[in-house]
Amino acid sequence: MSVSRTVELEGHIIDSGVMGRCMGIVMDMDGWFDVEEFDVGTRKHEESYARMRVSAEEEETLHEILHQLNQTGATLEDPIDAGIEPAPADRVVPAGFYSTTNHPTEIRYEGKWIEVERIEMDCAVVVDPEGGDHDGPRAYTKVLNAIEKGDLVVTGNTGIRVHPPERPRDAGGAFGFMQGGVSSERPATTQIENVANAIAETKDRGGNVMVVAGPAVIHSGARNDLARLVGEGYVDAISAGNGFAVHDLERDLYGTSLGMDVETLEHPRKGHKHHIYTISEIIRSGGISEAVAEGKIDSGIMYECVENDVPFVLAGSIRDDGPLPDTITDSIAAQNAIREQAHDADLVLMLATLLHSVAVGNCLPSTTRVVCVDINPATVTQLQDRGSAQTVGMVTDIGTFVPLLADALLDGSE
Repeated sequence: MSVSRTVELEGHIIDSGVMGRCMGIVMDMDGWFDVEEFDVGTRKHEESYARMRVSAEEEETLHEILHQLNQTGATLEDPIDAGIEPAPADRVVPAGFYSTTNHPTEIRYEGKWIEVERIEMDCAVVVDPEGGDHDGPRAYTKVLNAIEKGDLVVTGNTGIRVHPPERPRDAGGAFGFMQGGVSSERPATTQIENVANAIAETKDRGGNVMVVAGPAVIHSGARNDLARLVGEGYVDAISAGNGFAVHDLERDLYGTSLGMDVETLEHPRKGHKHHIYTISEIIRSGGISEAVAEGKIDSGIMYECVENDVPFVLAGSIRDDGPLPDTITDSIAAQNAIREQAHDADLVLMLATLLHSVAVGNCLPSTTRVVCVDINPATVTQLQDRGSAQTVGMVTDIGTFVPLLADALLDGSE
C-alpha cells in the first residue's frame, strides 16, 4: 500500500529550475507525483505556486524523498512543529538530528515559524525557548563539537522550511553577473570590472568585504596591489594561512618570496632560508603588530592590516614552519575565528587558495556573494561541489587579476 504527502512550492520556481529539480528528485528516488495545482506567474516579477502530491511504496522511501525536497525548497502543505530532543551529552547530538544546508532556514516551534540564525551548512539547529534578550524563542546553528548536554536539538525533517536562493531573471546591477559558474573563456577584463563594481557597491551600502588569500598572491607579485586595497578601505577582513603572512613579511624584510626575488626572478644566496629568518624576526618582536610598532615591518598586506585595524585570521596547518605567533594552531579555535569573520561578510573574494576557500565556504550562508579566482579551474569546481553553489569562478592568473582589480577600484574612485 503506497503512502503520500502533499508539498508546496512558491516563488520563481520555473526559471530558477526548482520545479524541475523537485520533479526529478521524486522520480530518481522511485516515487511519483501528481501536480494538483499550478499557478504560473505571467509577469516578470510575479511568483508561481505549485501544490504536488508525492507518493512512494514505502514510508521510509517517502521520508527520504521529502527530505530531499525540503532541501530544495519544498514545504509540506500541513506543517507540524519541528521535532526537538535534548542532547544526551556534550558534543553528542540526538539520533536523526537535522543537518543544515547553507540556505536561509526556518523551523516551526509552538505553531510559529522562527528564522534559524547564523545559518551555515553541516550544523545542528538548537532551540532556545526563552530566547535570552530576544522577544520570544529563537533558533540558531551549532557545530557538533559545540553541542552541550541538554541543548534542544531539532530532529527529523518536519516543521523545517528551507529557502534556496533563486536565480535572478535579469543581469541588472553590479551583482547581475554573479549567477554562478566557472569558465576560462569569459572576457577577463569585463569580469574584473564587474567584480570591482560589486565590491564598490558592497562598500557603498556599508557592507563587509572579506578576502581569503593564498601565498600565490605574494609569489605572483600581487602583494602591493592587495596591500593598496587594504589601505584604501576596500577590505574589511583577511583569512589566510601561516605561509601567506610569512611570505608577505619576508618580502618586506628581504625582498623575496619563498626565497625568490619577485622583481628579478633570481634566487639570492641563502634565499631559501629567508622565510625561516622572517619567522624568527617576528617571534623576536612578539608578533606582527609588535614588529610593525617597532618599525621592523613597514610595508605589505599585514602592515596595512595592522595600520588600518583590519582584522586577520591566520589558520595553522600541519606543514607550517614556525609558525608565526599570530597563527592559530588549534584547528577548532581557527574554525571558530574564521566562522566569526565569515558571518560578518557580505562579499567574499577568494584568491588562489583551495583549502582556505573551502574552509571559509563551509561557514558561509548561500546569501553571501562569493568570487573565487584561481589559475586552476578545479579549485572553483570543488568549492561549488561542496555546497557553495553561489560562487562565481574566474580562471585566471592571480598576479594579473589583483593589480587590474586594484586599478579598477582605486582609479575609479579618484
